[in-house]
Amino acid sequence: MNAVKIMVGSKKDVVKQLSERFNINISESYYGMIEQGVRTPSLHIALAIAQLFDAEPSELFLDNNTTFCCENGMKNKTA
Repeated sequence: MNAVKIMVGSKKDVVKQLSERFNINISESYYGMIEQGVRTPSLHIALAIAQLFDAEPSELFLDNNTTFCCENGMKNKTA
């Protein structure tokens, strides 16, 4: 999520917008942990963050390499 945070601003700005636009009250510290991948947000919070950044939740919260690796693993097992 680090590349995306430049589009909106500081953690303080993001937390303020989440509160004002989505009535979601989280701390800057918690949001920072989400950014760093230390914490996983609830679906409700993840969807709000994605909407705030005008992005798909999967773009922000899923590692596409993981999906790709799993697909390769499945092909190898069935071949």
